[in-house]
Amino acid sequence: HNLINKAGTWYSYGSTRIGQGKDNARGFLRENPAISEEIEGKIREKLLSKPDPSNSAPTAPEEDSASLVE
Repeated sequence: HNLINKAGTWYSYGSTRIGQGKDNARGFLRENPAISEEIEGKIREKLLSKPDPSNSAPTAPEEDSASLVE
């Protein structure tokens, strides 16, 4: 979701370098809960956002009148 960028061994969030290597990046996020919560909020917003009802398909297929005649 392009929130955390990786360049070489460095991980960055925006313009902030959060660590060289996964372990250091994890440590940074543990020591900086505000940034960690901000990232988590953005991830949740992207993944848990409700779909726009105008773009969704109907929930049940519509029957045409010809299929009802036996």
